[in-house]
Amino acid sequence: MLIRYGYRIGIESDGPLPLILQLTARPERRLDLRGPERFRTDPGLAHAVHLDLFGNLRTRLTAPGGALVLESDAIIADSGLPDPVCRAAEEVPVADLPDAALTYLTPSRYCESDLLAELAWDLFGNVTPGWGRVQAICDFVHDHLVFGYGDADVFRTAKGAHNERKGVCRDYAHLAIALCRGLNIPARYVFGHLGDIGVPKSADPMDFAAWMQVWLSGRWWTFDPRNNAARIGRIVLGLGRDAADTAMISSFGPHRLTEFTVWTDEVTAEGVPG
Repeated sequence: MLIRYGYRIGIESDGPLPLILQLTARPERRLDLRGPERFRTDPGLAHAVHLDLFGNLRTRLTAPGGALVLESDAIIADSGLPDPVCRAAEEVPVADLPDAALTYLTPSRYCESDLLAELAWDLFGNVTPGWGRVQAICDFVHDHLVFGYGDADVFRTAKGAHNERKGVCRDYAHLAIALCRGLNIPARYVFGHLGDIGVPKSADPMDFAAWMQVWLSGRWWTFDPRNNAARIGRIVLGLGRDAADTAMISSFGPHRLTEFTVWTDEVTAEGVPG
């Protein structure tokens, strides 16, 4: 299947403003693109792309001040299959984990697993380790939090989400990640596109999404505590310890958001909605 994805974001600033954007499909999906990602700015600005420490592609530019539009559009091929499920997948003892997974065991800015470890063991310590225990964590987070776009808070952490019992998709991911890490299960934050493909169309405007990946049986597996179901057509833009590592726009000075539109839709070979 083919998926058209992109965004149009407008900002304003009172003067020159350095920006780092993390809105580009990760390198492992580049061969799936059916043409280049068409990134543009209005007014047109020079920009450069680099890889960060987590292998994410980031775009660096400086806004001149005043109004600026950031826009991208692309078509990518996807298997059309839902997230894989392996109920036999097992947890890996810490001593046997690969070095690259150790980063995702420790507390981070939004996932204070040290403060939630006692809760994690109280709730899930007696659950059989492995896929079932991670799914039990997702079930708990999905039922414990109430989703609301108006409840977005850039300062809310996993512990805050647990205490307030509300949030957006990033809060669901942060809480589930922190609980996994509290049980010595490596878990990392994922940010990207997730359209309403294979599910009823939402009445809410399209947005970016957040979920998590968990290390079991020698590989990363996708879990989505917000939707709590296997989904089709995820396009990963960023991986990291939490949302601090995957900010869609990092601005080094104040700015105001004036426009925000995201699209992620199945299309035909001609690029029209399927």
